[in-house]
Amino acid sequence: MLALASRECKFRSVVSRPREPYPRRVTSSVVSTRETILVVARQRFAERGFSGTSLNDIAEEVGIRTPSLFHHFPSKLALYRAVLLDAFDDWFELMDQTTNQGHSSLPGEQSEGWPQVERVVRTAFRFFVERPDFVRLARWEALEGGTVLVEELATVLRPLFERGVRFLEQEMDAGRIRRCDARRLVITGYGAVLSYLSDAPLVGSLLGEDPLAPAALATEQEHVLDLFRHALVPWDADGLPISR
Repeated sequence: MLALASRECKFRSVVSRPREPYPRRVTSSVVSTRETILVVARQRFAERGFSGTSLNDIAEEVGIRTPSLFHHFPSKLALYRAVLLDAFDDWFELMDQTTNQGHSSLPGEQSEGWPQVERVVRTAFRFFVERPDFVRLARWEALEGGTVLVEELATVLRPLFERGVRFLEQEMDAGRIRRCDARRLVITGYGAVLSYLSDAPLVGSLLGEDPLAPAALATEQEHVLDLFRHALVPWDADGLPISR
C-alpha cells in the first residue's frame, strides 16, 4: 500500500496459489545467459539471502563456469543488486502507473475515499501473493540490513510513498476518510500484507491451517480490509458509514 491506485491491475485472482519455484536448471535458446543467471540468482538469493548464496552454485545451476558468470556481473554484490532491483521493477511500475492515473478508467468506479484505498490493498495483496520471491528478497534485505534496500530502493520508493501519504491526507481533509497518521498508515498497510506472507510458516503453525491455501488467503485479505475499513470509513451516530 505504498501508493493509491486509480484502477486495479489485472492480476490473477488472489485465491490462486503462488507460482511454482523456478526450475533447478533454466535453459532456453531464447533466454540470454544474463537473463538465465538473473532467474537462478533470484531464486537462490530469495531462498538463502546474500550471505548464504554461493556464486559457484549459481554458475553450476545455470550450466556455466564461475569465471563466465563474472563476464556478465563483476561481483556477487553487483549480481545481487541487479536481482533485487529487477525484483522490484514490477512493483515500481505498478505503483508509478496507478499513482499517475488521475481518475478512474472504469464507469461507476470511484477514485476517492475508501473505495480507492480498498482497490490498492487488494492489488497489493495479489501482487505479493503472486511473487513469493519478491517477498523473500524484501525480508532478507531487512534481516541482513542490506544497503541496497536502505539506500537505493528507499530512494526509488520515497516518491511513491509520499504520493500515497498526500492522497490519504487529501481524503482526510475532504472528510471522505477519518483522520489518522497517513505516513504510518501506509507503512502499516505494507507490513500487514507482506508480513502475513513472509511469516507464513509461523502463521500457519499458530492458526493451525495452511496460510497459503486459497481460502486462507481470501480470508486474510478480507480481514485486513475489514480492519482498515473500520479505521478509515466515517461512521454516523447509528453506526452507519457516512458517504461524502
